[in-house]
Amino acid sequence: MPTYFRQVPDFEYVSRTADTKNISEYRTVKNLFKRGKLRDDIFGDLTFFTKYQIVGDDRPDNVAFEVYGDETLDWLILLSNNILNVQTEWPLSQDSFQNFLNNKYGSDENIFGVHHYETIQVTDSLGTIIVPAKLIVDSNYSVEFYDSNLGAYVTKTNITVPITNYDYESKIENDKRNIFVLKGTYLNLVLNDMDEIMPYKEGSTQYVSENLKRAENIRLYS
Repeated sequence: MPTYFRQVPDFEYVSRTADTKNISEYRTVKNLFKRGKLRDDIFGDLTFFTKYQIVGDDRPDNVAFEVYGDETLDWLILLSNNILNVQTEWPLSQDSFQNFLNNKYGSDENIFGVHHYETIQVTDSLGTIIVPAKLIVDSNYSVEFYDSNLGAYVTKTNITVPITNYDYESKIENDKRNIFVLKGTYLNLVLNDMDEIMPYKEGSTQYVSENLKRAENIRLYS
């Protein structure tokens, strides 16, 4: 199957490099502003997708091969999750994650220092939840409530746990591992849509062909 960038049309702009020989010389590049997307009726409907968890240091091309048997469909994995920046929106490799921690926190002492405190779950004697788990609170947070089964007020202390910087950053990375992938049943539908979206339309500004637009050369008129 064609890779994403083979489908992205070209754009010619006036050359500004030192080795340019004349004012009408153009350079051809891929038009990265021409970005493919999933149709709204597909992207907004979870029935077209299935949940997937990224394992280890897998990259988008690894996931595409696992799901579709074709690593060149890595762009579809990214589009399905509206990922624009792989560097920040895709889970880091283990080595990159360790480098990130070292650069951000500087030392093991800081990496494993307390980032914040969260609650543990607190219930009354009947099992009714009074305080849910994972609320961000102060380290000395406590709660007092009336337990109707006991007929008395109850005070709960020591109901927080420290979350280290490592725990905090790891959760962010692990959350990135939970993505959606388009079901294979709808693969051809999306590929056909891309064939329709990517070509330039005749009559559009700067149109040369379905695969090429050319910028105006203002040097010729200055």
